Amino acid sequence: MTTVPSELREAGTIRLVDHLAGELARAGVTHMFGVGGANIEDLYDAVHRGGAVRGVVAKHEFAAVTMADGYARVTGRLGVVAATSGGGAMNLVPGLAEAYASRVPVLALVGQPPTGQEGHGAFQDSSGKAGSFDAREVFAPVSRFCARVDDADSFTESLPLAVAAAQTDPRGPAVLLLPKDVQQARIRVPARDVAPRPRGPAPASAARLDTAAVSAVSDALRGAGRVLVIAGEGVAADDARGDMAELAQCLGAWVAVTPDAKDVFDNHDPRFAGVAGVMGHANVEDCLRRADLCLLVGTRLPLLARGGLDRALAATDVVCLGPEPPFVAGPALGGNLRDALRAVTARLPSRPRPCPPHAGPLPTPTPGPHFRARERTVPHAQAVAAVETALPQDAHVFVDAGNTGASAVHLLPAPRHGRFVVAVGMGGMGYTFGAGIGAALATGRRTYVLAGDGAFFMHGMEVHTAVEYDAPVTFVIFNNNAHAMCALREEFLQGGVRSDDLFAPTDLAAGVAAAFPSLDATGAHDAAQLRTALLRSNVGGGPAFVAVACDPREIPPFLPFQSFTEATKSKEGSDERGVVHVG
Repeated sequence: MTTVPSELREAGTIRLVDHLAGELARAGVTHMFGVGGANIEDLYDAVHRGGAVRGVVAKHEFAAVTMADGYARVTGRLGVVAATSGGGAMNLVPGLAEAYASRVPVLALVGQPPTGQEGHGAFQDSSGKAGSFDAREVFAPVSRFCARVDDADSFTESLPLAVAAAQTDPRGPAVLLLPKDVQQARIRVPARDVAPRPRGPAPASAARLDTAAVSAVSDALRGAGRVLVIAGEGVAADDARGDMAELAQCLGAWVAVTPDAKDVFDNHDPRFAGVAGVMGHANVEDCLRRADLCLLVGTRLPLLARGGLDRALAATDVVCLGPEPPFVAGPALGGNLRDALRAVTARLPSRPRPCPPHAGPLPTPTPGPHFRARERTVPHAQAVAAVETALPQDAHVFVDAGNTGASAVHLLPAPRHGRFVVAVGMGGMGYTFGAGIGAALATGRRTYVLAGDGAFFMHGMEVHTAVEYDAPVTFVIFNNNAHAMCALREEFLQGGVRSDDLFAPTDLAAGVAAAFPSLDATGAHDAAQLRTALLRSNVGGGPAFVAVACDPREIPPFLPFQSFTEATKSKEGSDERGVVHVG
């Protein structure tokens, strides 16, 4: 538990921020991520003095949120971010939006000017008074709970409400706006009525399952011959991998995963059908067409996960297990996912059924670069294969947006004992740099960040944070000197490539090596060099950086591009599925 130095105790009271730091530690929080500033400095002081929670200073508040997000995704615990008022607070919004959309429990502690200055021209005033904007109206749409703490007495009520809201389905961010004078206020420590929470995933919801829904779903599964399970991120969030695998075995089902949930089922298991949706495998559609029933587990099946499957889904019965209703029609069993899986499995015959034959997740053949490849570039498939050969099976993998992400989701098997995270809630570029650091610091395990140069230019200077904290992160940058997905969209959909999405060549490895002399930084011009650099990073204790040269006009395994090229080649102007549009 956090200890408070004697000089900060006064007549049985402590500073509110010291109490807050202690409550974070009691909740199992080990790290607080953020960027400092005048209106949050007291909290950083309390964390430093207490010593039970480690304060980590990022370079940008967006990255600080993604650090908390990555921390939460690999531990199952509450991620915490702290930022000051004004621009610092506003920089939190896109990161909180990702956590909101992806149902990640994050607590944001946001400093505010002193209450006596609100409405009187305070620097960075966001009280909503005297013509200032109201921070609550900004954060409310991207949070499950948002409150301004106007006095110290109300804080002891607001904090547990915020923590509970973040960790209750549907999970997501909670925001507390903390004026500086409230942070500094002295309070009497409330009486303890509960034991400290263990450092593990938040306890499951105790909500009762609907008996009629359990019967309906169980009856549908019992009566189905061939079943395709499509599993989503909710399986990981609820630590339900084993329960889901047991159900699939009872059903003799094929198992596909959504793009953001590649690690929820063993990618080498004979039942594994592949990834569903626009970055996925053709075998999933084939299994779906052959199935009598499709069971969604822990996914609502958003567009990225069902792109190209709509016709097959319309012709197949669908049932869903998960706390939120799916985006496709069919009976749904809500409530806690682990409870739902166990309730349904208990009503099925216990003898495992064999899995029908299927092709498996064969890579989709993709054409070469749309134009002649640049010299000394490595095709994505070769680069991903090099990553696969070097990737430790207990590593975490964080995959960024764009062509790099599509290739990794399609081609790279998830490690058997680590997370494989793709932030598709908002799909924001640069998410992985902070998230990978948060995951690495939380677990101490080697974490791979796979990102393009566009993402690096947005938030890649968080490499500095990795160096400062000696985080075991291997940054793998697929450098095609472009916003390549944008350039390909322009080529396919707008009649030509605009030069503003194609960049002059940049030697990222040389630049990073010059900036951070202690960092192992490598420029790889072939797959062998890439593999060697990755294997070297695995045996090191801290961060490493590898940039591999790629071609911007290489077409990734991304269904919208593939369907467009197929459509333009056909005589009718479209193939059987037609062009798939995303965005």
